[in-house]
Amino acid sequence: MASNKFPSEADSSEKDRLEWLQTVEDLNEIRRSQGGGMRERMLSKIKENPLVPIGLVATTVALSCGLYAMKSGNKRRSQLMMRARIGAQGFTVAALIMGILVASGTKKT
Repeated sequence: MASNKFPSEADSSEKDRLEWLQTVEDLNEIRRSQGGGMRERMLSKIKENPLVPIGLVATTVALSCGLYAMKSGNKRRSQLMMRARIGAQGFTVAALIMGILVASGTKKT
C-alpha cells in the first residue's frame, strides 16, 4: 500500500517553483531599496569618482585619433596619439586606485 507521507513530484516541483519566485521577489526588493536599477547604480559610481569616465573617454579619443592617423599615413601624429593613449590609460588606472583608496577610507562600519 502506498503511503501519502511524501508529496508527489508534481507537488514538490510546484513548491520549489513558488520558493524560487519568492526568492526572486525578495532580491528585487533588496535591489530597489539599495538605490534602484543599473542606471542609478552607474550614475552613483560616476558621481563617486568622475575621473574614471573622463580617463576612459580620453583613452578612447586618443586611440581613435591614433588609428585614423595611422590609416591616413601620418606616422608622426599616429605615434603622438599612441603615446597620449598610454598617458590616458595611466591616468585612468591612477583614478581607479585613488577611488578605491578613498572609498576604503570612508567605508561605513
